Amino acid sequence: MFSTTQSVRPVERQPQGFAGWTDEVPAYQFAPADKVKVQFTLAPELGEDVVVGPDGMIGLRAAGQLRAGGRTAAQLQADITAAAAAKTLNAPMVTVALTDSQGALVFVGGSVGKSGAYYLAGRHGSFEAIQLAGGFNPEARMDEVVLIRRDPANRPMLRTVDLRSLVDGGDAHPDVPLVPGDIVFVPRNRISEVDLWIDQFINRFLPFSKGFSYTVNRGGLLN
Repeated sequence: MFSTTQSVRPVERQPQGFAGWTDEVPAYQFAPADKVKVQFTLAPELGEDVVVGPDGMIGLRAAGQLRAGGRTAAQLQADITAAAAAKTLNAPMVTVALTDSQGALVFVGGSVGKSGAYYLAGRHGSFEAIQLAGGFNPEARMDEVVLIRRDPANRPMLRTVDLRSLVDGGDAHPDVPLVPGDIVFVPRNRISEVDLWIDQFINRFLPFSKGFSYTVNRGGLLN
């Protein structure tokens, strides 16, 4: 068995499957239960407040049934504009705004109290998400917390976050603010657990490309 002082790092088997990490926040994509305000500048009486259905759809008087799930505000705005122009309005001017992000979820797994999807209310980091998931288990490796995110071009990225100094009350604050859709994984001392959880939870159940996966090695990343 490896010592608990050894480095535990997820490593790409296919490095080309990942983009370089960027802190640029991707555009929010609407999800079921989100509340959306749709306004028509030249026909304000047609404006509506709608809720994205479980199937990702919304219904508008001026535009009919449209898919909102997985669409950004700009994309949905363009969709509504085209649908309304074809259905009822001449050269409509449309604005779309998210008013309540009930679908803003992050996924937490690994050595935590209860793995699962958790609602992200406001600006929080991976430490807060782990607390929502029941906190760290006794065997948790807090210095190598894994964060997976999609970049603005919808490509997966991976980095690790050292939360030990934060937990120990140090001056440093190494945490990273989360965005909806982020995946946080807390590894255990048994390094094989990272690869197992990634395979079972991410590759099989989350909408990531099949073109990337991880393995775990001592001492850092493999090229």
